[in-house]
Amino acid sequence: MVAIHPKTIVGHWTAGVALDDHTVSSIPTGPDAEGRMHFDTTRTEIGDLLYQLKYRGNVGAAQGVISAATQFLRAHRSKLDILVPVPPSAQRIFQPVIILARGIGMALGLPVIDCIGTTRPTPQLKDVVDPKSRQALVLGLYSVDPRQTTAKNVLLFDDLYRSGTTMNAITDVLLQQGRAASVRALTITRTRSNQ
Repeated sequence: MVAIHPKTIVGHWTAGVALDDHTVSSIPTGPDAEGRMHFDTTRTEIGDLLYQLKYRGNVGAAQGVISAATQFLRAHRSKLDILVPVPPSAQRIFQPVIILARGIGMALGLPVIDCIGTTRPTPQLKDVVDPKSRQALVLGLYSVDPRQTTAKNVLLFDDLYRSGTTMNAITDVLLQQGRAASVRALTITRTRSNQ
């Protein structure tokens, strides 16, 4: 079993948890020939599995993540009606957040509803450091079909929590436009810095 150390994530949701930090340490080792800084990074066990899935294309790493998330969520299953994944922010051959959401949903018998849309393209928020600029980018960005979320207790799911900007914006849309009864948040890991 993959070791986890659940951490509270605070936002507009009723309750939120990251299963663990993403990294334990990250020490700069110097720039490469193009001037990009490199790091010697030590990840948590689940953080490493997520890294292998998301950045190394190792789909086999998903099963350990799904098992750990499922084990954690079992005690909370009665509070949840649907699982809503955060829309992926980058184009990939496969989408880690969707693979994980479907695996968790299947293991728990929790319907996965892909009901969050975007109104326009935006850059990845992880590349935007200024909090006010991030807020401006998500203003009016998300939409939801209320036929799928009205009066539902939603588990909003993402793979990596950084600043909470995206998840807060989607939570607001789910509660207001989507008329959800409640929103709880789960991420696999969280960064140690919200920059």
